[in-house]
Amino acid sequence: MRDAIGAEAAQGRLLSRPEAARDLGGPGRRALGLATGRDGILQVPEGASGPLPLVVMLHGAGGNAAGTLGLIEAAAPGSILLLPESRGPTWDVIMGGYGPDVAFLDRALEGVFRQHRVDPGRIALAGFSDGASYALSLAIGNGDLFTHAIAFSPGFAAPPEPVGRPLIFASHGISDAVLPIDRCSRRLVPRLRRAGYEVRYREFAGGHHVPPAIAEEALGMLAG
Repeated sequence: MRDAIGAEAAQGRLLSRPEAARDLGGPGRRALGLATGRDGILQVPEGASGPLPLVVMLHGAGGNAAGTLGLIEAAAPGSILLLPESRGPTWDVIMGGYGPDVAFLDRALEGVFRQHRVDPGRIALAGFSDGASYALSLAIGNGDLFTHAIAFSPGFAAPPEPVGRPLIFASHGISDAVLPIDRCSRRLVPRLRRAGYEVRYREFAGGHHVPPAIAEEALGMLAG
């Protein structure tokens, strides 16, 4: 598998898939332990029996896992939360092309799937700002893995070859000064719908952030 990851990662493709967990990991919050410096966080709920939903949450430009966890933690109490950190200041495709971040995410997913029982029908790739653009892009290109794509204030989507049809949730503040809504979501969402994707779209009064009610609605799509 490791030999294939380089070529697949350069195409934006993830290879890891849910499996019968061999090493059952316990609940709690811990570092991924995959890199020194920029790494990531895995959080597993207490007292929950699998298979559980998995939410992969991607930070914005210059962000990190710890600062991003609070955006969704309260909205997904029964889900496994995986928050990887980009290898550079933002995600690889925004820096020029797919590669190192896809490979790192694949390693992180492989560990989660090996240690925890994940429901293959409830796997979401989510993100905020640059992370939202990256989440949309990767989820569209890996819809055979991700059932949902959740984009909080995305700027664009640059997917590899589309695979599958993940359900999409997008939100954007009408006063967003960082990624203005008129040139971002109000252009992006209609394009996604014309391409045949089911999109739930929410605009809200405010700027570049994730209101708790928006996070609750988005993550509520995985309930069941």
